[in-house]
Amino acid sequence: MNYKKILVTGAAGFIGFHLCKLLAEQGNVVVGLDNINDYYDVNLKYARLHELGIDRSQAEQFNHKATSGIYTNLTFLRMNLEDREELPTLFQEESFDAVVNLAAQAGVRYSLENPMAYVDSNLVGFVNILECCRHHKIGHLVYASSSSVYGENGKVPFSEEDRVDYPVSLYAATKKANELMAHTYSHLYQVPTTGLRFFTVYGPWGRPDMAPILFASAISDGRPIKVFNNGDMSRDFTYIDDIIEGIIIALNSPRQIAKDHSFYQVFNIGNGFPVSLMEFIETLEYSLGEIAEKTLLPMQPGDVPRTWADTRNLNKLGYQSTISISLGVKEFVKWYKGYYINENKK
Repeated sequence: MNYKKILVTGAAGFIGFHLCKLLAEQGNVVVGLDNINDYYDVNLKYARLHELGIDRSQAEQFNHKATSGIYTNLTFLRMNLEDREELPTLFQEESFDAVVNLAAQAGVRYSLENPMAYVDSNLVGFVNILECCRHHKIGHLVYASSSSVYGENGKVPFSEEDRVDYPVSLYAATKKANELMAHTYSHLYQVPTTGLRFFTVYGPWGRPDMAPILFASAISDGRPIKVFNNGDMSRDFTYIDDIIEGIIIALNSPRQIAKDHSFYQVFNIGNGFPVSLMEFIETLEYSLGEIAEKTLLPMQPGDVPRTWADTRNLNKLGYQSTISISLGVKEFVKWYKGYYINENKK
């Protein structure tokens, strides 16, 4: 199933940027939306948009449509999902066929400091998206959930059939709430919805609050890196290209009507193999050509010791993670040196 016009929210974010780029290259008509908040350096967000051909002076204006200078089929708007006037107007004007909602207030640890940001974006904003999809007969809504919904699940690998009733952070709770709200709209209004539980995504243009850039920055500057739970952690690190492939597969595979009359589905999307944190650090050290000084610390509140995705359900649709940690980290470091080190020397 292919869609003619697709709305991608969170378009200036890590995953949204990569998705907009590939969708545009495939010939889809893409409208990107982002509020460009200052949770992390906005210059990185504008740099991503620049890669998409979006001029910063145009992107900085709220509710103003900017057309890409690279992809004639790509436009961008700065807008808040919480805006109950502008968002429905956008849906009315554009007549989208499908929506990929990646906009959200991210970060487990930040949710301990600023909970209301998560309520505004992840709850209020998501309901606004659902309402727009309902009233404008959107063919398929794909949205970002998170592996964090599994909490301290002791059973591995994590399966979509596992209980997810015990989140250990507000961020995780908002993602679980998104799944519940999507189920309601699929059941009541026959809106086809697909939730994607992302597992530790990394790669070029990644978020600076995530471990790869935090580690790479500290190692490059000769500063010690913070290693939580004394290094006894593992993550299902998934390279960005695999994630984007999975999103597009899911986008083109809405659930057909089932016995329970539900158009709702949820998938894990990850590498399918956990990597220990210490192994990830060693791989990063090798690619950077430097050894990290490590400060071992206890587990942080809201964090979990391990994640591991059971991806068999998405595999049935054709998804397969193929990028190894060694190759993925190599590509990440290549980008990191070009963006952070070489650019800063100019």
